Formats: sequence, structure tokens, C-alpha cells
Amino acid sequence: MTRSRLAPGTGIVTAPGAGPVLRTSGGEFLRIDTGGVDAGTLVRRLVGEEAPEEGEHTAELTRLIEAFEEGGHAVAAPPRAPLAGRTVHVLGDPVLTVPVARCAGAEGAEVHETTPDRVAELAGATSDRSADGRVAVVWCLDSPVPEGLWDTADRLPGQDIAWLRCHREGAHVWTEPLASAPGDVTARHIRLRRLAATAAHRELAAYWAGHRTPDTGPHPTEASAALIAGLLTADLIAWAEAQAEADAGAGAPLGTGAGTGAGASVGPGGSTRLPPRRRLRRIDLRDLTVTEHPVLPVPDVAPLPAPTRVTAHAEAGTAKARR
Repeated sequence: MTRSRLAPGTGIVTAPGAGPVLRTSGGEFLRIDTGGVDAGTLVRRLVGEEAPEEGEHTAELTRLIEAFEEGGHAVAAPPRAPLAGRTVHVLGDPVLTVPVARCAGAEGAEVHETTPDRVAELAGATSDRSADGRVAVVWCLDSPVPEGLWDTADRLPGQDIAWLRCHREGAHVWTEPLASAPGDVTARHIRLRRLAATAAHRELAAYWAGHRTPDTGPHPTEASAALIAGLLTADLIAWAEAQAEADAGAGAPLGTGAGTGAGASVGPGGSTRLPPRRRLRRIDLRDLTVTEHPVLPVPDVAPLPAPTRVTAHAEAGTAKARR
């Protein structure tokens, strides 16, 4: 008989005077039709207590356990850490990188501190395909991003290396979408989109370029840094799970839903959830509120044609183009 146990987050609830009910990890309650199987026997079997004696209901119990497995409510072995087999390079300001490293390591990742020079090497390793979709770089700044700092790192997705970053502007921390393949949203795309979305684009560009008074905070606290690290780690887990599904030939790219690259999914209660590769988050350090904004890549466009000289001929009342 299979030795499956209840999947993490699931449980069996027995209300007085009623049959057993499965509570899924997502909070749904599903009635269990045990057939001829004793409910107590089923529960003891799924929580890992001593196996039941062989008897007339053994085959039926086996089929019931298999139904739990098919629904994803029972697993034959403890789940593997979601970031196991992944390497995560972190760099930036310790107030953010230390909790990110701790969270990623707790989820099974091999974490290394790195430097901008090493990131440049990774981004330029055109002949080295050792990343194999299992390497990520996470760059965290407790300040606005200096002009051009992330330009080289924006090339990481082209080397099959996931690229995740965050930075602070005043009381807000922005976590940008994880980019893992050519065509994903890069730091450059975020800057262009944000400039296009505000009437104060000149002022915002000047702010980014360093034409501002000295920074007065607020800086991330232990609580806000833990929140930010948790959100970034969740993005890394989504990337790893999507990569595992793609390796198995059973999944669409990270956050693309049905493969559209921009579609959102619908969560419990009908709420819309933005796909990780198209989700820009803003965390307010004053009250720890998180808002999400959809963002798409900025397509490359052809350069504008050279201006044409126009000479006016007053006597003819016309204008002729001279090339």
C-alpha cells in the first residue's frame, strides 16, 4: 500500500455528527466520500500512524489514498525545499541583503555574497551556459538606483540567469519583476515606464540622477526588511517552480498564465493576481502596506529618420523638400 501522507497545509476536519471533511491548503472544505472505509482508519493512515491491519477494506482504502494523491492532497514523500538546487547571488546594502540571504537559504538555496564586478562577469559570459536556469542574482539598495548601475545586470536574463532587484526612494521600496528570459521586464523598462506615467518626468529623472538633497530615510526596519525579503523570496520560489515545470515539459513560463506573457490569474474570492514577471510592487515603510502595479516590457523601436530640410519658395507659394 502507498505510504502517502497529507500534503503540507491540508487537514481532515470532523464536525460533530457529520462525516470527515478535507480542508485544503487554500482553505476550501471538501466532503470526503469514504465509501466502506472507516473514517478513523483513513485519518490514521494519512497522518502517518501505524498502518491498518490487512482486511476487507484494504483495496478500497488504497483507492481512496490514490484519489488524495491525484488531487494533490497527499504526497508520498516530504516535499523538497522549493529553492533546492538553485544558486542565489546577493549584493547591495546589508539591511536588505542579510534577510534575503537568510530567507532564500531557509528555502534550500545555495546563497553567495557577490559584487558588481562578478555580476558583470556573469552577464558577459556568452560562452558559459552553466547557469542552466538555476542561478539568480538579487541586488538590493537602500537608496535610489544610481544612473547606469543596473545596465549591465539587465543582460543577465540573456545568459539564462534570473535577475531580481529592489531599491528605496524616500519612504517607498520598489521590488521589480523577476526577469529570467530575454524579453522580460528589466530595470531599464521600469525607469521608462515610470517616467512615462508621471507628469513630473523631468523632476523624477533629476531625482534619479542625484540632483537632490541628502537622504533622510526612513530606512528599512527589521520588520519591513523581513517583509521585503519575504516578497523577494516568494518571487524566487515562483521562478524555481516554473522552471521545474518547464523542465518537466508541463508548464508555461513564469507568470505567463496561459502563455500570453501578460495575463493575470484569478485568486480566491475572484481577486486578480498579477503574474510575477509583470508585477511591480511598492512597499510603504511607514505602515508596511504593499501595492502592486502591472508593468510590461518596453519594445525596441526603430530610430527616427533624419530630419528633412525644407526650403520655402515664396514666389511659388509652395514648400519643396531638398534631400
